[in-house]
Amino acid sequence: MRITKLGHACVRLEQDGVALVLDPGVFTDLGAVDGATGVLVTHQHPDHLDVANLRATDAPIWTIPAVAEQLRADAPDVAERVTVVGPGESFDAGLPVRAVGALHALIHPDLDRLTNCGYVVTGDLTVFHPGDALTRPGGDVDVLCVPSSAPWLCSADAIDLARAVGAPRSLAIHDRVYSEAGHGFLAAQMEALLPEGQEYVRLADGADL
Repeated sequence: MRITKLGHACVRLEQDGVALVLDPGVFTDLGAVDGATGVLVTHQHPDHLDVANLRATDAPIWTIPAVAEQLRADAPDVAERVTVVGPGESFDAGLPVRAVGALHALIHPDLDRLTNCGYVVTGDLTVFHPGDALTRPGGDVDVLCVPSSAPWLCSADAIDLARAVGAPRSLAIHDRVYSEAGHGFLAAQMEALLPEGQEYVRLADGADL
């Protein structure tokens, strides 16, 4: 499986002619969806959901009810391609996918929590993208897409998620919030605190794992 890190929270998974693009939001270039055979969207925040990116492909889209409702209102042409999924549901998006989790991570107690659905995609490798959540995948994975910077995240959250999931590789996503210095701090902490056999990797946009 080819795993490509793209803008911010976007990851592209390619295997045997299937190209699944997860969370192509406003920090992701339109080229991310070129040739996509499917798109998965975790929730409705614009850094994960961008209508321009969804209009740049004719691929089917899988997402949660709240995103589908927003697309019906804002982009009915895109909504026609949406299949609604929910936590615990398994489906075929060209590769087997299982939906995981129900809520966005807590930003502040005074703010309502959005729904959020992560995805476990299984091919030659098993990859978990949690969206904006600290949800566990409910099984072993080879690659965890671990959020690395967010208003709802501290380094302890990211480290504890990587430790709990136990994936051999944790790929940094959601990385437009920290400066390069901040990402350097997190990388050093990950290196010091992750158990032997677990690797933390942050890639430039467009690079493959």
